[in-house]
Order: sequence, then structure tokens, then C-alpha cells
Amino acid sequence: MSNPPGHRDRKKQETRQAISNVATLLFVERGFDQVSVTDVAREAGVARKTVFNYFARKEDLVFDREDELRELVRKALSDRGGQAPVQTFQSLMRKLVDEQHPVFRITDRPIQFWRMVAESPALTARACELQVTLADDLAAIMSDAAGRPRSDPAAHLAATMLMATLVVGYREALNAFRANRKPEAALMDVLERGFAGVDIALAGTSYI
Repeated sequence: MSNPPGHRDRKKQETRQAISNVATLLFVERGFDQVSVTDVAREAGVARKTVFNYFARKEDLVFDREDELRELVRKALSDRGGQAPVQTFQSLMRKLVDEQHPVFRITDRPIQFWRMVAESPALTARACELQVTLADDLAAIMSDAAGRPRSDPAAHLAATMLMATLVVGYREALNAFRANRKPEAALMDVLERGFAGVDIALAGTSYI
């Protein structure tokens, strides 16, 4: 008797997360460039091919939450009712911060994580690529939600500003944590100021 699709999907997600957790721990301990995919596979107890079944490239073992964030945004916009796309995105980010979602949870581990990224040219380049990719994806999701063409400049302006706000806010949260200040308060302060700027820039469009 075969397992239902939901069970198979959960097992795949658990395997993917387990591999990523092992990889991140090894990368933080030894450095990204000093750990091979074979090392990760051996430590995770899977075949090297299995790692690549879940992660197309070694850098993706590090940045494993972008798909989760993208899906959260897509679902929120799909279920937004009468709320405008930008307000929906902003409400979601406030909710994730308030609930201490792993994406925004600031502890010693993210400090170590981003130090590791900063020390690896490959990871630094991938982080920049992902910021651009996520902004492009967000623009497409928002333009679809607003019934606008995906080439709409307003969607790309909104997405770029929102992603930049998140990046700056996260950086300030890390700085606050290092200074023994409340990282969530620092993050929300940047988000609110950034969101206010987005609202002004996008006033009069179908995204507000």
C-alpha cells in the first residue's frame, strides 16, 4: 500500500530540511569553502546524488528558505481579499516578525551564519543574486495579484523597495543583537519607516 501524497511530501520536506541543517552546521563550523557536498552527504547519511536531488547547487544548501518565503507571500496575496498587494505584503512581514518566524528570528546562529556568508565570495555573490531574484519574483506575484502586466514598472519599484527594506531591517536587527538591544524593535522600526516610503512612492497605483 503506497503512502498518500501528503505523507510523501512531508517526508521529502523533512529530508530536505535535515540535509540543509547538517550542511549549515558544517559550513559554520569549518567554513563554506572547506566543506564539500560529499562531506555534507556523508554527515547527513544520504548519497551525494540525493543532496543534488534537493539542491541544484552547493550555495542553495545555505539559502534554503527563499522558497518558503516566496510561497508565504504568494499565498498571502492569493488570500488577501480586498486588501491591496503592498499592504498585504507589509502585513505578512509584520506578522512574521511578531510571531518570531525563523526567517526573522535573531539569535547567535544568524550572526554566525552571516559571518560565514561574508567570508565566502561564492556565498556573498549568491546572496546578491537571490535578492534580485526574490525582487523579480515578488514583482511578478504582485503584478499578477493586481491584474497588471508583469512588465509594469510600478510592480518592480514596489518589489525592489520592499526587498531593500527587508535587507536593511535585518541588518539593523543583527546590529542591535550584537549591541544587546532588542533586535525585533530595531527590525520593526526600519520596516515601518521603509514601508511608509513605499506607500508614498506607490501612491495612486493599483498596488496600494
